Amino acid sequence: MSTRYGVTQEHLGELLQTLNEPAYRGEQIRDALYRQRVPLEDATNLPKALRTRLVDELPLAFSTATATTSDDGQTTRWLYESRRDGAQVETVLMRSPSRASVCVSSQAGCAMACTFCATGQAGFERHLDAAEIVEQVVRAGHGCPQRVTHVVYMGMGEPLANYDETWASVERLHTDLGISARHLTISTVGVVPGMRRLAKEALPVTLAVSLHAPDDDLRSQLVPLNARYPITEVLDAATEVAGAHGRRVSFEYACIAGVNDAPEQIDALARLLRAWPGVGGAHVNLIPLNPTAEFPGRATPRAHLRALADRLRAAGVAATIRRTRGVDIDAACGQLRARHPITKDHPASTTMVP
Repeated sequence: MSTRYGVTQEHLGELLQTLNEPAYRGEQIRDALYRQRVPLEDATNLPKALRTRLVDELPLAFSTATATTSDDGQTTRWLYESRRDGAQVETVLMRSPSRASVCVSSQAGCAMACTFCATGQAGFERHLDAAEIVEQVVRAGHGCPQRVTHVVYMGMGEPLANYDETWASVERLHTDLGISARHLTISTVGVVPGMRRLAKEALPVTLAVSLHAPDDDLRSQLVPLNARYPITEVLDAATEVAGAHGRRVSFEYACIAGVNDAPEQIDALARLLRAWPGVGGAHVNLIPLNPTAEFPGRATPRAHLRALADRLRAAGVAATIRRTRGVDIDAACGQLRARHPITKDHPASTTMVP
């Protein structure tokens, strides 16, 4: 059975034939799902009886286990469970007065095993397919007062380790939902073959590389994949992407007190990236470490973060301090981890954090 956001036009046409519905209903259905972006139950351009049948014939890929909203009401985290096999993934909606962004998962779990990341600590379950990724974006937008215009592949999983389905979802978000390619950001810890494939794609998506260290010794401790793809190879691949798309690449740097935030380490990072030949130069996002239960590290204090950003700028490297969103609901970078048991007696619940 096809899922609601995975059904092809051909299959939809066949389904409408079996329901004795005219072919033009197919375009009405797609208009409701992707252009109006409303739940199928609320698609008022369709007869109510047909909506009821379609809800059964085209089920959602995920059921909702929990939905949690931050204290300020601007960030919501959903834990979804696959109706097919029970795999759990998390999705985050981040709102501001000017825009709404969705952080999507590309895998259930993650095999990269980064030491400070809750998802990596939980291990890998499976890849998500393109329809499951698209569904996360659309459903996050259903309760959002603004139209979702930005999507970041920074949720559970390594997007470039699931390249084909990730890219298929990028194309669908661009074509079906009309989201600008420049508002689609793919984050990677340095899967070099996938980065090189990105450089050959037509859509100029934004690339964010999780660097987290200025040298291979430390980075291999924090990001085990570095042993396979060291920093020089990662930077070379990032140069290809920047050159192909004419876009500046962002380098993410999770600041861990006493681990990677010493002035001399930031100076080494500046030397590394100041010479990087990518279009537009390098841009560093300094991210205060978000707490996870399994990693004892602490975030770099805010005042020290500002000093590090100033140090990078003085050395000629653009730097910003990322505003952390959703820490109070474990929805920030590195915190996503499906940890909620779901039972037959209590399949779903909604938790709103006061």
